[in-house]
Amino acid sequence: MDKKKAVDDTEPGPAPSRPVDRFGFIKPEQGTSPDGISKSKSIHERERERDERRIKKWRKMIGVGGSDWKHYVRRNPHVVKRRIRKGIPDCLRGLVWQLISGSRDLLLLNPGVYETLVIYETSASELEIIRDISRTFPSHIFFQQRHGPGQRSLYNVLKAYSVYDRDVGYVQGMGFLAGLLLLYMSEEDAFWLLVALLKGAVHAPMEGLYQAGLPLVQQYLYQFEKLVLEQMPQLGQHFIEEMINPSMYASQWFITVFSYSFPFHLTVRVWDVFLYEVSILPAI
Repeated sequence: MDKKKAVDDTEPGPAPSRPVDRFGFIKPEQGTSPDGISKSKSIHERERERDERRIKKWRKMIGVGGSDWKHYVRRNPHVVKRRIRKGIPDCLRGLVWQLISGSRDLLLLNPGVYETLVIYETSASELEIIRDISRTFPSHIFFQQRHGPGQRSLYNVLKAYSVYDRDVGYVQGMGFLAGLLLLYMSEEDAFWLLVALLKGAVHAPMEGLYQAGLPLVQQYLYQFEKLVLEQMPQLGQHFIEEMINPSMYASQWFITVFSYSFPFHLTVRVWDVFLYEVSILPAI
């Protein structure tokens, strides 16, 4: 498998001018009726009230700027796990991801490092990163403008990481991780969270997703195949009979940590659970 071509490299078309959803992605065209609009507003109002209650609980749990987070997690790990599985409030998601991953500590321990990597260092991957920028979340308004703030931020984070870890450098799937993080935090915060994930600040390093030969992807595909056979034996056996193996359909899931082809509202929920629960499990 070519690690540089692990994600579809189809060029996006021109950005259509349509309404966007609450995450900033362009909505698909669909017909609506007056009844449908009324029902949608009613559902939206109930969801807003529910979200406000949840946000209050979360703010009390994490404290100002995350000051109470570690203390609360030590005292109430089961409460934290239950609330994360229900979904982190979107307005607090970026901060909580940084607290869970250990990236906030990395940022504080390395002042000025990100700026140096972006401004004063060069990377052999710069042209490749520029080529791939427009292919990352092309339907999101933050990344649609050519050479706009979103694309510049994405370039900076990916270039900085390719310098920081020259053994890994840049691989196409990394853009979706960096892009997802940039929707919730600043460039510098996104960079250090990427470092925390790939180098393993609080859990086993994930850089094997992007090293030559994609060793961690191969491991995950093997584990996934065994889990399908164990949990869904009829489906697993059917795949074997039809000679369908996970590399045919699941490689992108792991290379982009489910951020490439899943609906975005599902992607962020997966990331909530993934970031927290992988940090409390022993390394494989």
